Amino acid sequence: MKPVYIAGAGMTRFGRSEWPLMQLASVASLAALKHAKLGDIPVDGVVVANMGAARMNRQTALGSALVDQLALYPATAESVENGPASGASAVKVGFQAIASGMADVVLVTGVERMRVVNGLEGTDFVASLSHPVAEYIYGVTLPSLAGMFARMFMDRFGVERKHLAMVAIKNHANAAKNPYAHIQQTVTMEGILTLPEAVVNNPPIATPLHMFDCCPVSDGAASLVLVSEAVAAKLGGPKVRIAGMGQATDTHAVHEREDPTDLKSVRLAAAMAFDRAGLTPQDVDVAELHDAFTILEIAESEASGFFPQGEGHKALERGETQLDGTLPINPSGGLKAKGHPVGATGVAQLVELTWQLRGECDARQVKDAKVAYALNFGGFGNNVVASVLQREVS
Repeated sequence: MKPVYIAGAGMTRFGRSEWPLMQLASVASLAALKHAKLGDIPVDGVVVANMGAARMNRQTALGSALVDQLALYPATAESVENGPASGASAVKVGFQAIASGMADVVLVTGVERMRVVNGLEGTDFVASLSHPVAEYIYGVTLPSLAGMFARMFMDRFGVERKHLAMVAIKNHANAAKNPYAHIQQTVTMEGILTLPEAVVNNPPIATPLHMFDCCPVSDGAASLVLVSEAVAAKLGGPKVRIAGMGQATDTHAVHEREDPTDLKSVRLAAAMAFDRAGLTPQDVDVAELHDAFTILEIAESEASGFFPQGEGHKALERGETQLDGTLPINPSGGLKAKGHPVGATGVAQLVELTWQLRGECDARQVKDAKVAYALNFGGFGNNVVASVLQREVS
């Protein structure tokens, strides 16, 4: 395969937006194109990631719409839907186009406008990714699956609610340094766990998960400009290469897994990405993990190979995943505080890591980061995409 580089990255602020869907997509795309400084180099293809526009925004064929919005014709256009892993899947489509030689420049944009519907409809929309017969018709939601997973994982490995709170506190502190983050609110252990304040501030959602263990519902868009080696050489500047990507699946219904606490698809996707990159988890300097629920950051940090099984919460206690730790996780604030516009999330993770590898993250900058890792978690672990990025030094 031919090398693939990220030449530009941009995004909108996540949160509640009054902008129409395509305006969100356009603003993020233009920011990425400006960051790339393509000049007169044409865009060969556009890939748009989205999960819910047909249902929530009454719009389909977003790839074609974005080409038209930005006057990028005759560029090819694709729309990708893969649940919460739509973003990284769209990046994979763009990556494959360049690695195969079919394109030299591909714009990949993830977008979602979720807050146009009420909370009940939004919860039901996301729940539609669960198994239609074995789960959905019985009222299964993503928080309910996460609550079940959290209880089993905590009982098996000794994780306590204080560890979940530590994830939230860390990621909120990071988000406070991120101007694109949805939630600009620092939280404390006392505010999350101490009674009686916690009853009001942090009510239960799906025991043992409480409000501050769950990501917000967000609008937003994120965008990347992927280029071939020849275009990257012509552009000059910092070179961030997509060193490896991996993807794996698991049973659609969670209860059909031999061990529901084993995130098998994460293990397989991560191993594939590192193998293709010729790197190991120990080479990673910074990571963005899909923490739609706080327990997932801990579990994914183990399944990705950063810590032994049952040791993720201990590494968290030791401060290893803090911004100044040995392996900073979610310097953006993660889904937990940066926000989770579903189709945009996987792209936004790679936007953050591109900025980190280029040294452009200001107050949340990880010192001298050279290798980065992202994990985009689709469904409840039934479709996972892992990516490894590497900064090349001229």
